[in-house]
Parts: sequence; C-alpha cells; structure tokens
Amino acid sequence: MYKILISSILSISSVGFLFPEKGTASVVLKKDDVAVVVTVDGKLFTKYVYNDEKRAKPILYPVIGPNDIPMTRRYPIEEAGEGEAKDHPHHASLWYTHGEVNGISFWHIGKDTGKIIHEKFLKLEGNVIATRNKWVDSKGQVVCRDESMLAFHGEGDDRAIDVTVKILADSGDVTFGDTKEGSMGIRSNPILRLKGSVAKGKALNSAGDTGQALWGKRASWVSYWAPLDKKVVGFSIFDHPTNPRHPTWWHARDYGLVAANPFGIHNFERKPKGTGDMKVKNGESVTFRYRFLFHANDAKTAGIAKRYEDWAK
Repeated sequence: MYKILISSILSISSVGFLFPEKGTASVVLKKDDVAVVVTVDGKLFTKYVYNDEKRAKPILYPVIGPNDIPMTRRYPIEEAGEGEAKDHPHHASLWYTHGEVNGISFWHIGKDTGKIIHEKFLKLEGNVIATRNKWVDSKGQVVCRDESMLAFHGEGDDRAIDVTVKILADSGDVTFGDTKEGSMGIRSNPILRLKGSVAKGKALNSAGDTGQALWGKRASWVSYWAPLDKKVVGFSIFDHPTNPRHPTWWHARDYGLVAANPFGIHNFERKPKGTGDMKVKNGESVTFRYRFLFHANDAKTAGIAKRYEDWAK
C-alpha cells in the first residue's frame, strides 16, 4: 500500500508558475458576493464561483477559450446546451474534490455526501486568487481544510490556469481513499468529447496513448482538441513533477469528463482496494499542482510537449 506523508510542500503565499510565453496579457479580478470575475485583456475568461448555495464546492464557470469558445459544458449550472447530456450533476465545469475522504464522498451530490465551503480569501490581487475552504460532512463537522491558489494567464488567444491545492489535516488524520471518483476535474464542451451526437474530439497523452485508451493510464499531461468553425481548439492538463505519485493516473471518459486522480489505483490497475489510499496525519499537509491550458490547434501543432517541459521547470 502506498503511504506518502508530505508536510509543508508549498506555502500558499507562493506566486505560482508563470506563463512561459512572453507578453503575458493583462488580468483583472473583480469580486462580488457569489463569484470573482476574471478578465484577460478586457474579455471574460472565467468566474471563480465560491458562494453559490446550489454548488457543493467552489467551481470555475464559464471557462472561455480561444475564439471565444466555451471550454466546459453548461449543465448543471445552466440549461443544457446542444449535444449536452443531463448526467452527472456533480460534474460542474471545472473543480477539485474527491470521492472518498475519510469514507465520505465529496465528489457526488446527495444524502450523506460532503461539501467544500469557502471560508476566506487569503489573496485577491494581480492574477491570483487564494482561498481557504473547509471540507465538512453531512452533519457539518470539519473533515479537513484546503488552501487553494489559482493563477490566471493569457498569451494571444491562449489562456491558462495554474492550480495549487494544499490539503490541511487540521482536524485529525485524513485519508484520501482509493476510488476513481476524483479529483482535479473538468467536464468539457460536448464538441471536445470523444463520443456523442456532436462530438468531434481527439485525445493524446504524454505516453503516446490516444482516444479512449487514456482512461486509467499514467501520464504527465493529457490533451483534447476538436475542429470548430474551420478552426481547432483544445485544452491540455499538466501534472507537475513535484506532485505525489507523479505521473498521475487519469479518470478520462469518452463523454467529456477528464480528471487527474493519483488515488484510484484499485480501479485503474485492478489492484486490491486500498492500494491507492493516501493518509495525511493530523497537523500535516499535502500539495498538488496542475495547469489547465486552453489553446488553439491540436497537441502537436500547439507544442504541448514542449510547453509542459517549460512549465514543469
């Protein structure tokens, strides 16, 4: 069984990883009572929704990519768009959570599931949003907390979000359990799906796997793209080399769910249940870093392998 105990990997005050390309665009943050609106060069990029009682966790929605194309599906935040399935209401745009934390599912929505609740902003300036959130069970008891940092970048029409999630075991030992239902996820625009009525997507990972073969495989990055209006748009997700169990496994479904999950070894490799458990002892922490890159062109043309190497340095 994997037992990785990690303490104080990264201070939440860190600025994050800079966009490697030159000429980074102007990023402006504007907070209201529900969300922080993020604009890049005066155009909407995304909203960090931190205080919506309909959501069981903070999310990013919408996420606008190159050519003003939405990169995530509308459902369940809005009415389903063309080609969208009204399934998995917990797949809300872009998020971080997990399906088995001290035996409680924070991934699903329903009876006896947990919620991630915003507590405070630690930083809200420049291109950085940093927050503290509490993970509570169905009775309101705190299971753990996280300190999360989002750093937003732009270069031309491309956009990026660097995500740092520091899990704090401040209320007792915390075990992130061995399940495929996690963790750093996105539910894509149906055009980018590999299967479906409007799907045109293709996929590649750093190991050379393609299409549906990405599910359950380990890779440093994954990339999805599709043609739309005579252009090609896509997104890539990077797993940082400092992350525990790098390269991570990917819970990557053909219907548009793509999630980095370092815990679900039982499902991905058919090993005994519990193999993927990760325990964080009381008073300690564990940190994960990812990048979401929303880009023009397919993985090869967009130079994703090289851009990952530059970011990982």
